[in-house]
Amino acid sequence: MRIVHFENVSKAFPDGTEHGHTVIKDVSFSVHDRPDHGEFIGILGPSGCGKSTILRLIAGLRPHHPATSGIVEVLGGPVNGPGADRGMVFQDYTSFDNRTVLENIAFGLECAGVGKKEREDHARVWIEKVGLSVKRDADKFPHQLSGGMRQRVAIKRKLILTPKIILMEEPFGALDPATRLNMQDLLVSLWRELQATVFFVTHDVDEAVYLGDRVFIFSPAPGTILHNLEVPPPDRPARVMQREPEFVAVSREISDIIEKLEGKVSDS
Repeated sequence: MRIVHFENVSKAFPDGTEHGHTVIKDVSFSVHDRPDHGEFIGILGPSGCGKSTILRLIAGLRPHHPATSGIVEVLGGPVNGPGADRGMVFQDYTSFDNRTVLENIAFGLECAGVGKKEREDHARVWIEKVGLSVKRDADKFPHQLSGGMRQRVAIKRKLILTPKIILMEEPFGALDPATRLNMQDLLVSLWRELQATVFFVTHDVDEAVYLGDRVFIFSPAPGTILHNLEVPPPDRPARVMQREPEFVAVSREISDIIEKLEGKVSDS
């Protein structure tokens, strides 16, 4: 089964609106269900090339959804709007400030009608899975957490419903380098446990190459996929793998492609 399928997909916003131009044009790709292994897709490209639009079309979020033309299918059918089968994590820490860590993580189960004791018991298990402490952190509010801790909460709040598709828009962009590497390792662990399909937008080439099974490289706007590259899977910790010569060579090759694309944007 095709988990996500795009066929000649374009998205244009009318002149005079906030966007007012064609964002993506003739984007085509398919991601299939892989037994015991959800595929991880890293998405790279110059600013404004429509990377986020791809995520929002999959998520069914307006105003990007629906596409202007082409076919967008998720789990074998058309996208009619948001759904629990897809979870989206943004760069900003989208936690509820008036809820504790425990309440934030349990929120999705609350919306699904799960009883208080069951959802809180489940949330306590996942607090530990994302590297926090039930004893120290469960009753804290978001403003009492570091950036990395807040993003752990935001990620688990989306994943507790075990979505089949995870959409991530630069979720680690605001983190310091050391915390970012820790979060990459955490994400790999959670991804393998959930066996979900992940689409991960980032400006960090090393991050995309480390996390991805494949990397999509988009052209300047209107964005289309110029390269669909297979990369080595993340089978070692980020701090180890990202220093190895083979990894560095792949990352440099992709960085050169991105730099040339960004040069075209600045020249236009």
